Amino acid sequence: MIVAVIDIGKTNAKVALVDLERMAEVVLRRTANAVATDGPYPHHDVEALWAFILESLSDLHRQQPIDAISITTHGATAVLVDAEGGLALPVIDYEFAGIDELTQDYDTIRPPFAETGTPRLPAGLNIGAQLFWQQRRFPGEFAGATAILMYPQYWALRLTGVAANEVTSLGCHTDLWNPWQADYSSLVDPMGWRRLMAPVRPAKDRLGPILPALAAQTGLDPQTPVFCGLHDSNASLLPHLLSDAPPFCVVSTGTWVVSMAVGGKKVDLDPARDTLVNVNALGDPVPSARFMGGREFSLLTDGQPQEWSDDDVAAVLAQKASLLPSTQQGSGPFPHRAAQWRNAEALSPGQRFAAISFYLALMTATCLELIGGDGPTTVEGPFAQNRLFIRMLAAATGRPVIASETSTGTSIGAALLASDGATVMSKGERTEPPADPAWHDYARSWQQAIET
Repeated sequence: MIVAVIDIGKTNAKVALVDLERMAEVVLRRTANAVATDGPYPHHDVEALWAFILESLSDLHRQQPIDAISITTHGATAVLVDAEGGLALPVIDYEFAGIDELTQDYDTIRPPFAETGTPRLPAGLNIGAQLFWQQRRFPGEFAGATAILMYPQYWALRLTGVAANEVTSLGCHTDLWNPWQADYSSLVDPMGWRRLMAPVRPAKDRLGPILPALAAQTGLDPQTPVFCGLHDSNASLLPHLLSDAPPFCVVSTGTWVVSMAVGGKKVDLDPARDTLVNVNALGDPVPSARFMGGREFSLLTDGQPQEWSDDDVAAVLAQKASLLPSTQQGSGPFPHRAAQWRNAEALSPGQRFAAISFYLALMTATCLELIGGDGPTTVEGPFAQNRLFIRMLAAATGRPVIASETSTGTSIGAALLASDGATVMSKGERTEPPADPAWHDYARSWQQAIET
């Protein structure tokens, strides 16, 4: 079976064809996902994305017939839909800082961390804060909404005409969901939002066939099924839930680096350090932590070579040249610390790249420690290709790290929604903690610098 996976990330949008028999991506199309700045506030250009999706489906179907469509997107995004299925308001960019102007008012009504597993995050990273701001600032337009959809299900609506919601997006630091009760939080009813919430359906529900007009436009079979879809980090986690024995961890990398622990050590999560409770595709709570590692990598390496030698690595380890957190402030395990280079005078480009890779690995190791991570760690997405990141992560955690072979870890998991119990095996090169003590010494030195 060939599944077309629509994958809307914060930085890039993708459509991938996944061969479920081979458990592999066979074709991938990608486009930049730029935030539009016209209109009342920064928002996602959903029409440009829609044109890309339809063009990709049409083009890819000509190359290889598509049997089903699945969807995955970044979190922290809700869509207000009107009676005709159009937008009641533009789809707000969660990085829009204007939402913070109502912080004081919102904080008086949001549920506690113990109820939702949601830390208080800046801008629109809590969907509840987005909706609160939109309702206050645009009451007329908000009143015209007939449904609130999570982002994957908005695209499912456009493909099928069927409105739905799903727990992995509802349970992703939204303030809207109580993962322990599997129901909406105490915020939703007082705000009058429950009546707008589309029905909650499992991620693997077949919402319907593609709309006839879209079938005609793309050339797809009119009976092509479209599945409900899920949040991208949980798409990365799903194959491991189906095949790996706990304890284990999964690190999903993209704009955000999201660490998730399954069957790990019992710890008390610290909401001040961007730990949270995600809800996986099976409906179960999952301790998680995040930082904006992909964004940091882009900022730190912008225009610089990404090549290195063994001598570069040896020099960085020997002089303990390091970057301390945080390049991107406001989230992550050190949200209020300003980035600082240490012992890093006159680094060559290769040495600088090694130090950046080590920084990202040590930030990830910190996240895993905060959520009680145990067992092997699988890294999905772009960072899986960075051998320095993988090796330092193994050194810092003292546990093996598996670098996933797939170029986008989300696509396999999203495609599995269309499967009937396909066998999933974790694929990738396994890296044990290095025997060279210099790697462990470097990790300890970085951690001691953070503590002091």
